[in-house]
Amino acid sequence: MPNLLVFRPCDSMETAECWALALAAKDHPSILTLTRQVVPHLRADAAVANHCAAAVTSSAPPQPSARPPSWPPARRSGSRSRPRPARAEGIGAAVVSLPCWELFDQQSAAYRQEVLGNGARVAVEAASPFGWERYLGPIGPKGGGFVGMTGFGASAPGPDVYKHFNITPAAVAEAVKARL
Repeated sequence: MPNLLVFRPCDSMETAECWALALAAKDHPSILTLTRQVVPHLRADAAVANHCAAAVTSSAPPQPSARPPSWPPARRSGSRSRPRPARAEGIGAAVVSLPCWELFDQQSAAYRQEVLGNGARVAVEAASPFGWERYLGPIGPKGGGFVGMTGFGASAPGPDVYKHFNITPAAVAEAVKARL
């Protein structure tokens, strides 16, 4: 829908920030889509600035023993409750939460490039890969990776659905390693 802001926060802090942005959007209708899952916080800082107006990045320091120097840093992106399973073990990577694609797309090209980085990109979403190509490049073995759903309508406790669709830290680690 034209001019629609779709907010998909991943935790309660992002939900509060997205709610504030939706209330402030006088020229755009807004939708907040929320997870039913109990999720831990992606970040704990109550910032002065609203991070959800652009993107929220949480860096994980590289582990030198697990990552050869030739590997570029990886970026794992997600929205709603998905960034948490994105923390693959042994890979120095940043987790990028994109709670509102429309607001992220309004940022400068330099800022978007800085957030998304130059390394391997893998999105994690308990949904289809639709739309992620604009941030990952072509999805496939030589392009961006996607760990997510391959069907629709599954209903079960979150961990069971994630396991069924293989939305696991191990699957994310495999997707990142395949692109490094």
